[in-house]
Amino acid sequence: MAFMQCDFFSEVLQISTSMNVLIPQQTKCQIGLKTNTRSEKHPTLYLLHGLSDDHTIWMRRTSVERYASELGLAVVMPNVDRSFYRDMAYGKKYWTFVTEELPQLARSFFPLSEKREDNFVAGLSMGGYGALKWAFRKPHQFSAAASLSGVMDVEGLGGRREVQLLDYPLIFGMPPVIRPEDDLFWLLENRRRYGEVTPRIYQCCGTEDFLYQENKRFSERCKQEPICFTYEEGKGSHDWAYWDQKIQDVLKWLFSEK
Repeated sequence: MAFMQCDFFSEVLQISTSMNVLIPQQTKCQIGLKTNTRSEKHPTLYLLHGLSDDHTIWMRRTSVERYASELGLAVVMPNVDRSFYRDMAYGKKYWTFVTEELPQLARSFFPLSEKREDNFVAGLSMGGYGALKWAFRKPHQFSAAASLSGVMDVEGLGGRREVQLLDYPLIFGMPPVIRPEDDLFWLLENRRRYGEVTPRIYQCCGTEDFLYQENKRFSERCKQEPICFTYEEGKGSHDWAYWDQKIQDVLKWLFSEK
């Protein structure tokens, strides 16, 4: 895999940010690394970080470079700070940046496929929430989306110790306003407002995770809808031992119907 870190400034949205990108690369010199490259443009996974992390975390805490290399999959990992993938009430317009500007920028820099069937989104915790929100609101962009230990109940965030008091009003305003289009339960029920075809959805959470109950509740709601939905749970907490294992399962699942 070829690795690039890109720092750039959006004149339209006034955002200065970074992203890490993995590109499949044919090589015979990387010991212990299986490679799979394609002559055409690469299928792409947009891989989102959690609340306490940034665009570097997936490469620092997992072997995603090795896992993606075997599949010939490009991976785009953007930085959105602690925004919950939202146009912040007092801050940067990260939702607009990620969903509108980022794909265009990434494809202008690298040979990435524009086809819906070749594009996927996944994330952990805050990023799991962001991945599903992106898939429900922009279903024409992705064929599949995955949430690992995702935040399913964004309205309950303000009362959690995991979110510092400063962050919540910056993201959602003061007093906080949770719009319907930021609520995953509302988006699930109203997904056809955004498109007739919903991406395949994968959701997983460890049974020892503090987000387990809301993940269980969301999974039960998904099972009531006529969507292609996969849910997995098992022993695990809100940590990288769990996510390093589950991202491998996600990558296998992404290509299971291709």
